[in-house]
Amino acid sequence: MNFLTLENVTKSYGEKVLFQNISLHIDKGQKIGLIAKNGTGKTTLMRVIAGKEGSEGEGAKITLRKDIRIGWLDQEPNFPPGMDVLSAVLDPANPLVRVVQRYEKALLHPENADELNEAIADMDEQNAWTFEAKVKETLFRFRMEDFELKVGNLSGGQQKRLALVKILLDEPDFLILDEPTNHLDIEMIEWLEEYLQQPGITLFMVTHDRYFLENVCDSIIELEGGQLRRYSGSYADYLEKKALREENEATTYERQSKLLSRELDWVRRSPQARTTKAKARVDAYFDRKESNDALKKRNDEMSISIKENWLGSKILECHNISKTFGPKKVLDNFTYKFKRKERVGIVGQNGSGKSTFLQIITQVLPPDTGKVVVGDTVIFGHYRQEGIQMNEDKRVIDVIRDIADYIPLEKGKELSAAQLLERFLFSRPQQQVYVSQLSGGERRRLYLLTVIMKNPNFLILDEPTNDLDVLTLQVLEDFLEDYPGCLVVVTHDRYFMDRLVEHLFIFEGDGKIKDFNGTYAEYRALKRTEAAAIREQATASRPASAVDGEPSVGLTNTERNEMKKLDKEIGALESRKKEILERFNAEDLGADEAGKLSTELGQLQENLEMKEMRWLELAERV
Repeated sequence: MNFLTLENVTKSYGEKVLFQNISLHIDKGQKIGLIAKNGTGKTTLMRVIAGKEGSEGEGAKITLRKDIRIGWLDQEPNFPPGMDVLSAVLDPANPLVRVVQRYEKALLHPENADELNEAIADMDEQNAWTFEAKVKETLFRFRMEDFELKVGNLSGGQQKRLALVKILLDEPDFLILDEPTNHLDIEMIEWLEEYLQQPGITLFMVTHDRYFLENVCDSIIELEGGQLRRYSGSYADYLEKKALREENEATTYERQSKLLSRELDWVRRSPQARTTKAKARVDAYFDRKESNDALKKRNDEMSISIKENWLGSKILECHNISKTFGPKKVLDNFTYKFKRKERVGIVGQNGSGKSTFLQIITQVLPPDTGKVVVGDTVIFGHYRQEGIQMNEDKRVIDVIRDIADYIPLEKGKELSAAQLLERFLFSRPQQQVYVSQLSGGERRRLYLLTVIMKNPNFLILDEPTNDLDVLTLQVLEDFLEDYPGCLVVVTHDRYFMDRLVEHLFIFEGDGKIKDFNGTYAEYRALKRTEAAAIREQATASRPASAVDGEPSVGLTNTERNEMKKLDKEIGALESRKKEILERFNAEDLGADEAGKLSTELGQLQENLEMKEMRWLELAERV
């Protein structure tokens, strides 16, 4: 079933053509990832697909199936600032919404017993417990626990998470997501990744998270030079097929270059007064040369050997540092001595104190107790989440030249500001563009270069992957692999982390930091094993009162009945799941039946997880 078709669609801003005469087909169940450099039209294309912007060009046609609902996640969602969190995520058209809203508000004011009892009775009458559990579970999953908090008091990242929660609760037919992993911690990302893998979900998204692309998408679309190229398969398949295509193009380019070289010799030898036939041949030569030059696609590779600013034996030492903000403990007697060429990754939930830690070790913020000792030879380069304010009226090249004209390389060589900009995908024409004309991702890329241009020997990157495109990240990773100084990275990008760091500081909460010697992939494998053991233990120790109907301390009669009902429903769902998995092994299973069973399995798994979460929530109060 076709959901969307674009035919001969063009979009431009002034003289800049973002894409021209492109066509695209999206069918039900497809999961497509879009890859392109910042500033080349990714978000604009998504807005066109979502119906937020029109198209240009003669014969342009956009056909969207009328009976489907679209869920659009913008990079900058817009909620009324006076609306509370719970109201913001619930669709007022849903008849269960008012019942759930009343119940949740009554829970926040238990002193009004009559209102609470009436709300519970409404929940029973409307059979709204499953929907209510899903609302709460999803909000809690994305750390939105205060339902009465006004949206105007949320940070930009929290509003982005709120918009994502709203889309997931609305369950639209077609999801269009612009950087859905931005502002999510790793646990949230992995949950969202598993959710989007369900067979029944149709998805078109932009994300810089390559593990996310690999695990979710079944095809990749690349926007390059104003045209779309589609690659079937995962992100790894895309890399393979793209490499093969570029290898073929390089061979074609070399062969064409030899032919054109001979042609050029003839052009140079030709008499001044050309015949009409000769002139036609000259014109044809230049046409072919222009076409051949366009064929040459050269990836800018970071093979820069930067000259390291000397780093002494004493680098950075943390001695029993602690930090609290009111009742919240961020650091608790943390001690560590950094060594030369260390590569440390910092992970933890949002709000666990990662950015505060970076401010303390760079001596921007003092610890409450303990001390930080920084060696005399240390030159910090600190890329911050919030970025910096750049002069809007300056050209890109001038922003970098204000810091330095050259960066020193090994063996006495130098790299100019213009050359460094080229390596990070700012072409010579782009270097003359004013900062005010840059996209959000291009500004991030430029800010990153202002940090690198100072040639630090201790580089700290706080969420460097947010708003950067995949191609820029590949360039940055190539650069950092050869970086000779100390490197500290805070990021939720698992691919970026696995490629660059050797051990982790894990912020576990309440000021505790664990030093894990290994990669992030190794750490997550260990955590999954531990989580599985905990679930098995919880299942084995289910209280008998929840099953046999005996009174349970701390639960109302309604909640005890809900718990017994959940226990039966979970058992039924587990039995059906077993039946489906057994049916998949049958020799007479047809393609149509397999598709239906896959859809049912995805929905069943989501329902099962939701009911188990609600059951565990009630069991904790027994």
